[in-house]
Amino acid sequence: MKKLLFTITILTGLSISIWSCGDSNRTLPYLGQNTIGPNGDTIYHQIPDFTFVNQDGDTLTQEFFKGKIYIADFFFTTCPTICPIMKTQMLRIHEKFENEPGLRILSHTIDPRHDSVAVLKKYKDKLGVKDNQWQFVTGEQEKIYEIAQKSYMVSALEDSTAVEEGGFVHSGAFVLVDQNRRIRGVYDGTKEIEVNKLIKDIELLLKK
Repeated sequence: MKKLLFTITILTGLSISIWSCGDSNRTLPYLGQNTIGPNGDTIYHQIPDFTFVNQDGDTLTQEFFKGKIYIADFFFTTCPTICPIMKTQMLRIHEKFENEPGLRILSHTIDPRHDSVAVLKKYKDKLGVKDNQWQFVTGEQEKIYEIAQKSYMVSALEDSTAVEEGGFVHSGAFVLVDQNRRIRGVYDGTKEIEVNKLIKDIELLLKK
């Protein structure tokens, strides 16, 4: 069956490339700043190399996710609004796929001044996560904000006027990244129906 490539430009300026192979073979879009190479081929947006520190005090790089699908999100442990809902929904994903070696989860704190290694460790333990599939990381605040906004295409920033939100503004998005570090979906992590869709998309990618 012939494959057709469609590129859609949405209001944010991001392009979405979708390979269509018919209804019986559903595929996911490629999200981000996709470009056309000199030979006319599509160069897909990729998550760049990164270095953070996880809840155990170990250095965590993209090598941990090499050849894996992973879900990324941004949160902070004292968040009074959406983070508890997000973590409840992420727990659903973790529990469903906890024995799946091809999937990992990466949660970045956007409040590294408070969320130390010890705080992240306590937070992970409180959630009842005992394996290494789900990693919680901290690092330089500027680096975290930069990768959130420029690479994962989600909001993450400190805002002293956001009193009810705990002094930070961030997206509730769960970002699905494939084995080649390309974004294949963005979902509202506060809505069960969106996370249900994410679960189906994870299953789809795992078959590839």
